[in-house]
Amino acid sequence: MQYRMKTHQLSEEKIRQLLERSQTGSLATLNSDGTPYVTPIHFVYYKNAIFAHGLPKGKKLDNIARDSRIGFSVYEMDKLLLDPDGNPCDTNTKYESVIISGTARLVDDINEKGNILKKIAEKYTPHSASKELPVNMVKATAVIQIDITEITGKYYS
Repeated sequence: MQYRMKTHQLSEEKIRQLLERSQTGSLATLNSDGTPYVTPIHFVYYKNAIFAHGLPKGKKLDNIARDSRIGFSVYEMDKLLLDPDGNPCDTNTKYESVIISGTARLVDDINEKGNILKKIAEKYTPHSASKELPVNMVKATAVIQIDITEITGKYYS
C-alpha cells in the first residue's frame, strides 16, 4: 500500500459522504480484447452499492454482459496547494477520492428498477422526484447495479 494511502485514508463515513454528494463518477469495463473502456456516469450510492441508468444497448452493457468485473472512481478536487517558493514540483492538490472494484449486473425486476430510478431522480432532479415514473420508461431504461467487493478512499489537505 502506498505511504499516502496508509496515512490519508478516508473513513467509511467520509467515503459515504463523497459518494452521496458527487455528481459524476467514472465506470471502467473491459472490452473483448481486455483493454479498459471508461465511461463518465451519473450514479447513486444506495444500499452499499452503486447504481447507474442509461440506454438499454451500448458498449458498456455489452462489456458488462461479457465480463462483469468493473472499476469505479469518484474524485473531487478542492484546490491546488502551491509551494510558497513557487517550485512546481512541490505543488500538491487538496482532494478526496474513492476507488471501487466490483461486479456489475443489470437490474431486471421492474419494481426494483423503478425504486432505483426514483433514487436517481431524487439526487439529480429533486424538484420533480415526487412525480410518478411512466412504466414504459422504467421498462425501457437499463439500470446497472455495481456490487462493491473493495472500496478505498483517500484525501490530502
